[in-house]
Amino acid sequence: MDGKASTAQNYLERMLFDERVKPIKLPLSLLEAITKNFSDDHEIGRGGFAKVYKGRTRNGMIAVKKLYKTLDMHEQKFIQEVQCLIKVRHKNIVRFLGYCADTQGEMTDYEGKSVLAEVRNRLLCFEFLPNGSLYEHITDASCGLEWRMRYQLIKGICEGLHYLHENHIVHLDLKPGNILLDNNMVPKIADFGLSRCFDENQSRDITSKLIGTPGYVAPEFYNGQITFNLDMYSLGVIVMEILTGQKGYSTVDKVLESWRNRLEIAQQETSLHQVRLCVEIGITCMDANPENRRDTKYIMDKLKELESSYEFSEDAFSFNGLEKDSHRKDGAAANKEPTTVNGTNKNGIHYYISPTRPHVVSTHEILGAHERQSQQADNRSNKQYEDPILTKQSESTMAPAHAVQVNGGVEPEPWSGCFRS
Repeated sequence: MDGKASTAQNYLERMLFDERVKPIKLPLSLLEAITKNFSDDHEIGRGGFAKVYKGRTRNGMIAVKKLYKTLDMHEQKFIQEVQCLIKVRHKNIVRFLGYCADTQGEMTDYEGKSVLAEVRNRLLCFEFLPNGSLYEHITDASCGLEWRMRYQLIKGICEGLHYLHENHIVHLDLKPGNILLDNNMVPKIADFGLSRCFDENQSRDITSKLIGTPGYVAPEFYNGQITFNLDMYSLGVIVMEILTGQKGYSTVDKVLESWRNRLEIAQQETSLHQVRLCVEIGITCMDANPENRRDTKYIMDKLKELESSYEFSEDAFSFNGLEKDSHRKDGAAANKEPTTVNGTNKNGIHYYISPTRPHVVSTHEILGAHERQSQQADNRSNKQYEDPILTKQSESTMAPAHAVQVNGGVEPEPWSGCFRS
């Protein structure tokens, strides 16, 4: 490895430990060294644009995406895309570390003769995410990831897509395979924007053959309509797939029933409200009419609204003195009979805290538990208990998604590049 490559490697090592360090241009010799000259045993994936290799550094690993040399890419568009990637910084977007655009002399055939030609090597480097893609973790609701994890995945994907749309970036190929997971299962969106680097004819060809992933692409995509609504349709499919383990439509009642049977009693109130909202988001986003799909801002507002309605605050509880007595240094409270603590959150929902089982449960859940015990003893028909917290929807199926009304407003115009100048 030459001196230039060694200096770049030191900088790259710093970048892995400090997110404030900005991406840089990396020499081809360094990328060849850390991927063992792009050996097959370092390959971790491939797609329509590139092969992906893992690069081993002294203190970690990175993902090196080597674009196919056969792609007729405009140099200026590639530089613009790199500038775009440098600006994109969000916890739910795969972090960009650097790029390479070096030329290299290679023997090639020209008019029946072998000639030495200068070939441009274009590579993009990103953080390495060890848990693979979302595709590898999707299962139905009866097994696999618990609800809390699935909800965090949905929320993180929505936050990442909202960031892209706020910065006028259309992904064009959002699917589970392009959502990567870090050590903590935080979702990060990858592989956006490369279609803008090619000439018009090639871009159209790539769009029709590679980006339009069956099952995730919106109907209007093949008519050449490139808008934010394309990504919203793909988001809807992904949300439903996380909820149910399969692509396609499902009713709110059906998904709720599936999760109601799996969730523990203490989780049901909050979790089923989350399930319901996520199902409605998924179904609405999958509407065949793009004008009926919600945008990311609406979705983020609804998620925040739901979460704020279940926030707990110490100020929301009025204690009966147990907390102070139980922490007295003189131990005067040690012989006191255990008492309960009652509280009310800011929405007026009453809660019960047991001193012998120090967790918070809703009084509605306590009443529900007693009611279930009574029914198990007295109801010989074994009729399934109806959770008193959630009012079950009518037996009629949910109205088609296209019947949902949307708020008016002007949607920001997507740009062919990443940011307006």
